[in-house]
Amino acid sequence: MSLESAALSRVKPSATLAADAKARELKAQGRDVISLAAGEPDFDTPDNIKEAAIKAIRDGKTKYTNVDGIVELKEAIVAKFQRENGLTYKTSQVNVSPGGKPVIWNAMLSTLNPGDEVIIPTPYWVSYWDIVLLAGGAPKAVPTTAATGFKLQPADLEAAITPKTKWVFLNSPSNPSGAAYTKEELRGLADVLLRHPHVWILTDDMYEHLVFGDFEFFTIAQVEPQLYDRTLTMNGVSKAYAMTGWRIGYAAGPEALIKSMAKVMSQTTSNPSSVSQWAAVEALNGTQEFIKPNAKLFEQRRDLVVSMLNQANGIECPTPEGAFYVYPSMEKLLGKTTQNGQVINSDADFAVALLEQEGVSVVFGAAFGLSPFFRISYATSNAVLEDACTRIQRFTASVK
Repeated sequence: MSLESAALSRVKPSATLAADAKARELKAQGRDVISLAAGEPDFDTPDNIKEAAIKAIRDGKTKYTNVDGIVELKEAIVAKFQRENGLTYKTSQVNVSPGGKPVIWNAMLSTLNPGDEVIIPTPYWVSYWDIVLLAGGAPKAVPTTAATGFKLQPADLEAAITPKTKWVFLNSPSNPSGAAYTKEELRGLADVLLRHPHVWILTDDMYEHLVFGDFEFFTIAQVEPQLYDRTLTMNGVSKAYAMTGWRIGYAAGPEALIKSMAKVMSQTTSNPSSVSQWAAVEALNGTQEFIKPNAKLFEQRRDLVVSMLNQANGIECPTPEGAFYVYPSMEKLLGKTTQNGQVINSDADFAVALLEQEGVSVVFGAAFGLSPFFRISYATSNAVLEDACTRIQRFTASVK
């Protein structure tokens, strides 16, 4: 008799974390491995943020806090949404959770009943699908294409909505594709959602500050204020502020939903780390001067990776608008054979063979709900990226 619950049996472990763990394991065995699997900035957390955390420890701010965040951090989040997005919230409309995943989990567990559908455009961040399943909902994939920049089209959204639809997820810029919606593209989706007042929107803006060139970021409640009362606008400090390990995600939305999310937290995680919360206050209220230079470095890395991958045999790599990922197609390599005699029948086969032959770890596209692609995180140095892309070029040139 299995100890595992029926709910847990419906979900899979995170493929991105598994790929990164495999790379670490091979490195520990002495293999020369480059991991491009984890979505984590290689920059260190800025000193002013670290000093704020140290001060919090010295000041004894190490006790339990309000279950869904200290008021000082909620005030900083309210100010951020007003300053950067033109969205007005009260602190009672703000949730602080121990990371982005818990924000989504708290929202889904608060609202989903069996059979409730959640529309998730593919490719999607690996955790969306399984969080919905674990919370008892029914995830519904709506595929996008490279031809449309991996962006959900209004007609496809319209066709996917049913009376059972409870939520639609939007992620811009996207993990894994890096695709980011323009104001006009969000307007098209908003027009559809206005016709379906029973549908709620969760917009994951975690990569908001990592957009390139002259791209201007917008979030959907900003574009269409009539959607404000049924939108949960989610963000966090992990990516723009290089604070992945600090585990602070946040969201703002209708007061009743925020209260329900706090109720979930009261019986699960309780409050996020007190010290991390004080560090996040400084992140949001302190200097922002490092964000644009960091984004510029990511843009240069994107251009390097896109150029080198498009020179690899059988690889086609679109140029994304933001985040720090590319999502190339390896369709032209399907059916080909590696030097070791392995036939590449899927993007999973491609990722395994690439790791075994050249020591480069990537995440296969099926993990994100859309094949035949793979994801590369370019949140590492130019030298490492050049080495990795050279190995990928060598690998693709060797298949027959």
